[in-house]
Amino acid sequence: MRIVVAIEYDGAGFCGWQSQPDGCGVQDYLRNAIAQIAGHDVTLNAAGRTDAGVHALSQIAHFDVSAQRPLSAWVRGVNALLPATVRVIWAHPVPDEFHARFSAYSRRYQYLLINRPVAPAILSGKAGWHHAPLDSGAMDAAAKILLGEHDFSAFRAAECQAKSPVKTLHEAEVNRQGDAILFEFCANAFLQHQVRNMVGALVCIGKGEYPPEWIATLLAQRDRTQAPPTFPANGLYLVGVGYDSAFGLPACEQRLADLPVLIG
Repeated sequence: MRIVVAIEYDGAGFCGWQSQPDGCGVQDYLRNAIAQIAGHDVTLNAAGRTDAGVHALSQIAHFDVSAQRPLSAWVRGVNALLPATVRVIWAHPVPDEFHARFSAYSRRYQYLLINRPVAPAILSGKAGWHHAPLDSGAMDAAAKILLGEHDFSAFRAAECQAKSPVKTLHEAEVNRQGDAILFEFCANAFLQHQVRNMVGALVCIGKGEYPPEWIATLLAQRDRTQAPPTFPANGLYLVGVGYDSAFGLPACEQRLADLPVLIG
């Protein structure tokens, strides 16, 4: 039987999603917990690999099991074996042709940035921060230039293993509410560090260092060395993955606005 699960996690205490030799990845903890419930080893495939310090409100993964268990076992049973900062939200059976990564047609990320003179204490590790005033309107105008299909080499990590730098960005928005600035991006797929690199460039525009049109220049140059440094990971959240409705999955998306305790 193939089971798909939605996972929420605080990435601050992990070395990212991907399994590592020392067992520090979210994948390591989740795979070990599932194996204990299943009674055998499992292979866990996810929709995307989040970096160290990046959080998820709706990571999607699948695994195959031979053991017959109620769906509740893959939620409550697995959660009982996980650290408090990782939780399975739901579990659902799927046909063998479903693949958490290859069946996905979109991924959605949000980046939470606090813009005020003093760094937040309560949101330490949960949000990015910039001390100087930022023009969210200019950043939103620049973000719109990123829409569509582009070669995103200017926003690609040097160690990125993607076969092609060409991706299609379906949505790009920057909205402000008080001291909180929320960046939102939805694409068919993302390059390694792409979202954090785009946020870094947009913040430079928000500071007034460049006009919004500078984003088009960076895209055309296709040169990572000409773009600003990668923005910190702690404000980045994987919030949703898109799948065909034919799979009948529960909701695969949960945005920061659904967590009023976090952003107020």
